[in-house]
Amino acid sequence: MAVVEKRERGEGIEQLGETEGARRATGGSPGAAPVVGETEVVAKAQRRRFTAEYKRRIVREADRCTHPGEIGALLRREGLYSSHLTSWRAARDRGELAGLAPKPRGPKATPPDPRDKKIVEQEREIARWKQRAERAEALVELQKNSLARPSPAPARRETHGMPTIARREEWPSTFWCSANP
Repeated sequence: MAVVEKRERGEGIEQLGETEGARRATGGSPGAAPVVGETEVVAKAQRRRFTAEYKRRIVREADRCTHPGEIGALLRREGLYSSHLTSWRAARDRGELAGLAPKPRGPKATPPDPRDKKIVEQEREIARWKQRAERAEALVELQKNSLARPSPAPARRETHGMPTIARREEWPSTFWCSANP
């Protein structure tokens, strides 16, 4: 049997300027140089994103777990929280397949207002009526000018037994008023 010397508490540590509690909590001594490069600190943490297939697979695996502790082991292995599993199961039970798929990002598209469609149609109709009114005013001006100066009778020629007017400029102004509204 080996004989072990019994020391009083903290006897060897105080000589080095350390306390037992500090050594035990940090795993090293407070006077020693700190270890650099062991941990990496990311500038900004990013949220984890889980695909729909991954969520379905984890929920299926959790449903197959029958013995106590298997679900906890699954969650530890995958690095998940039980709240993940709970919310994914609830989404599956509601039948929300979209709840398991990634949601589209960005602003939501708003449906067009039916009043806007009606306004556009009315603007087109107003433009059409304005164009028609301008055409009618131009015809009235043409009629005024043609009545103010007398024009010779248009020269007619025979084509296959049908009389026709020789030139377009010689057509009577009544043709423009009655044929083209």
